[in-house]
This record gives sequence, structure tokens and C-alpha cells, in this order.
Amino acid sequence: MERSFPGRCCLVAMIIFAMSLVAKSQLSTDFYQTTCPDLLKIVRKEVQNAIKSEMRMAASLLRLHFHDCFVNGCDASILLDGTDGEKSAFPNVNSARGFEVIDTIKSSVESACSGVVSCADILAIAARDSVLLSGGNSWQVLLGRRDGLVSNQTGANNGLPSPFDTLPTIISKFAILGLNVTDVVSLSGAHTIGLARCATFSNRLFNFNETGSPDSTLDSSMATDLQNLCPVTSDGNNTAALDRNSRDLFDNHYFQNLLNGKGLLGSDQLLISSDAADTTSTKTLVQSYSSNSNLFLTDFTNSMIKMGNISPLTGSAGEIRKNCRVVNS
Repeated sequence: MERSFPGRCCLVAMIIFAMSLVAKSQLSTDFYQTTCPDLLKIVRKEVQNAIKSEMRMAASLLRLHFHDCFVNGCDASILLDGTDGEKSAFPNVNSARGFEVIDTIKSSVESACSGVVSCADILAIAARDSVLLSGGNSWQVLLGRRDGLVSNQTGANNGLPSPFDTLPTIISKFAILGLNVTDVVSLSGAHTIGLARCATFSNRLFNFNETGSPDSTLDSSMATDLQNLCPVTSDGNNTAALDRNSRDLFDNHYFQNLLNGKGLLGSDQLLISSDAADTTSTKTLVQSYSSNSNLFLTDFTNSMIKMGNISPLTGSAGEIRKNCRVVNS
């Protein structure tokens, strides 16, 4: 694994954190109070319709906001079309979804208040509503972001946490953006809803790390089920619940699964099973969240607000896109 340089990493994290504090002062919960007073109702209705049609969409919309904020900050850059953009980056291609739902929300918002609301803010509100409508907490979303003009495929390939990353690598990727270990674990709890493709976890099922056997940290009965779902000859596109036996409810069951070796992704199970889990305190946090749902939901809410403040464009920076898929001409 490539060595990191703590001094440089800390400096970068401090700079980004300072920038986020300035941006936070420019964001507000009532940003659209006069320019688009029905915004929250419009977004909630469309998210509700989308989830009624497909419950998995809640996880997909939440993930879009996450993958947006980790690249170029929360600027809706993930929504831009183009073969050289973030949509085509390895962590997103054949994986990121929900773009049509954002299009529908944007269209409804534009009908009510044309040229006022950014796609970045729509993503932030839709993520909050997805959590709430799945049984999680609500929170007041800080608004006033503007949309970016470029989509950064390289940044997505290098900056987004991967299910194949080591725990120190994941923690480092969060730290660069000013997010700490508590944010790592609480935001990982978003995997309490949704599905994952076999391609993201099949490396654990048959010949893990050239051992000739499944990952030893994976529950044996779960391993058997997943081997049947994802045989060696499969195309990797079958899906399994990220939170076994509780895939649609936003709760702390995900952490209980980790304690029993039932984390689906390798990066999930590492939070408690890796050598670094003790030294970084991720194991302690998993144990705490598994027994205290309110603690998890509170920390998750705080981490979502914090993540939503990663380098947003404000003031005259960027633009308010008319179509979330393309920059204004």
C-alpha cells in the first residue's frame, strides 16, 4: 500500500475543513424561503413516489449524494453526462443509479421556481428524505450550494472509498476531506439499506487473498448463500442486501451483522475484523452503534451535515444548472 504522509494529509485536511467552515457560514436552512418556498415539499413528494416504485431507490439517492460530495465537493458533478466524467468512473459505472429520479425532481422544481434551485441542493435534500422515508432521522439541510462546471473522473477513481480498500486507506480518504473516524463508521451505516452487486464482494467467496477458501471473517452460512448467488462463472451483476435480513429499514441492524461476521462488503467487515479496527477505534464504534440505535442515528445525522459541507460552491461560483446532466450553454 502506498505510504501516506501524515503532515501533508493533516495540512490538506485542515485547509479543507477551514474552507468548509467558510462555506457553512454561507449556507442556511432557509436559503430558498422566498425564492422557492415549496421546495422541500416538492422534493419530498418526488422522493416518496420514487421509493414507492422501488424501495432500493432510497439507498441509490443517498449514495449519489455521498459520491458527489467526495469528488470536487458537493457540487452535483456526478450528475454530468460524458464518457470522461464521474458517471464513467470505476466506482460509479454500472453502479451509481437514480439519475432519472433527480431529473424528475429537477423538472418539478423548475416548474415551480425556474432557474433558482441547484442540482447539488436537490441531491442533499433527496438524500435526507431517503433516510427519513426509510425509517431514519430527519435533519435540517443547509442549502445554498451551486452546481459545478466540470466532472472529475480521476478524482472519483482515486478519491472514492472502495469495497476493496484497507481500513487505513478508507480512513485516509475520509481524513483528506476533513471527516474523522466517527464519520467513517457512522456513514458506513448507510449500508443498512440497499443492495450491492456480486462484483463488489465476490472476491471474498472462493479464493480470498489466494487462500483457496472464503474470507475467514465471513459467516459460513452466509458465504454458502452468496456462493450460490455469485458462482465463479457469473457476470457479477446479481445483487445481495448490504444489510442481511433488514435491507429496507434504516436502523442499526447493519452493525449487529458486523459483530456476527455478516458484513457483505469486505470494507464493511474490516470496521470490526481488521487489525486496525482496535487501534483506530472503529471496532468500539461498531459495538456502540450495534447496541444503541439512537447514538448511531444521531452520529449519522451529524456526519451527513458535515459531509454536505465539503467545499460547496456558493455566491457567484459555479452556476444553477437548468438540466442536471449538462452545464448551461
